[in-house]
Amino acid sequence: MKTIFGILTCAAMLAATGSAFAQEDEEMDNEAAAKPQAKAGEVQNRPFHALPRCRRAEGEVKVRLPGRAQWSAIEEDRFYPLGSAFKTVGSGSQLILEMGPESSVELKGDAALGTRAQPLGEKSRTIALDYGSVAVKLPQALAEGMFKVAAPGFTVCNPVGQSHFDFKRTGDGDEAVVRCVTGTLAIEGRHFLIPAMHAANELRIRTSTDQLFTGLFGLSGDILVKLDQGMVQRRDFETNEVTTEAKNLDWRLTPKTAVRIHRAVPAVGKRMAVSTMTFDSAGQLRNRCAFTEGLSTVNSGELVLANGKNKDDQAKKAAEAAETTTAEVDFDEEETDGGEGEGAEAEKAAEGGEAGESSSAEDDFDF
Repeated sequence: MKTIFGILTCAAMLAATGSAFAQEDEEMDNEAAAKPQAKAGEVQNRPFHALPRCRRAEGEVKVRLPGRAQWSAIEEDRFYPLGSAFKTVGSGSQLILEMGPESSVELKGDAALGTRAQPLGEKSRTIALDYGSVAVKLPQALAEGMFKVAAPGFTVCNPVGQSHFDFKRTGDGDEAVVRCVTGTLAIEGRHFLIPAMHAANELRIRTSTDQLFTGLFGLSGDILVKLDQGMVQRRDFETNEVTTEAKNLDWRLTPKTAVRIHRAVPAVGKRMAVSTMTFDSAGQLRNRCAFTEGLSTVNSGELVLANGKNKDDQAKKAAEAAETTTAEVDFDEEETDGGEGEGAEAEKAAEGGEAGESSSAEDDFDF
């Protein structure tokens, strides 16, 4: 009798337990059904994988792991550590590197890049261009500071959507063509900042090997460039207080307009001398400023050469020809035919950079 009673008791307990589990499962199912599903394209708290994954490899594709000197064949569907370098060899080669559920980096032809090693748990990602054609695809809702594309002379910050980079080494430095296909991106460089490039915007960036020269050349669209013009002193006429602040020039980079930045390391001291210049679509000098980094006492201010007798007509004609807008432009002196002085000085600055002339920083912009 006791045995039968024990069996019945165990059966009752099992039935009760099963009923409890069934009720819990039902509650979890109801909770999951009530919870809103993630929308397509919505970026989660972790937009990137802990490690990048090789989604597709065609042709000759190789990887070099951190700390290794040798390249080895890549394997599809395998995750690779941050700090690895990747390259494709030959016109028919392709690599799609999956950075996250909605993020990828694609290499085609002869191309190479590296991923930056980052601390464990770091959510942001950075890739470094080496050479070749690289396409980047990112979510439109990616948070600020989550992704960067690094190159020797500049850094692309906060790209979203699709962007494309053609990067090559030249005899005296490197050249990059940056194209914003969809979405936006920003570019930071020494003595210049592009707050936002939009869809169909495109420019070329030249950087000398010693990084004493930077050239920006407009290819497509209307791109705002904030150009460094050094430190200046401002006086408050009410309080007579003098403050020192950074001065910038807003320049519209449109097709065939250009920016040139020349730098020079002084023989005495560590502060770099800089000359920044802008050129319209006809190749005419429109803005020029020479200064020493961090010193308001060594700043030429705006120095511009005007050709012709009517300065207002010249300024209007230049703006119409280049379709640009400039800030704080001052036509100080007129050039006389065959004259020297300021005219020859401005021509010299246009060719080599008065404050930062470097023999290895020649550019080949096609004016």
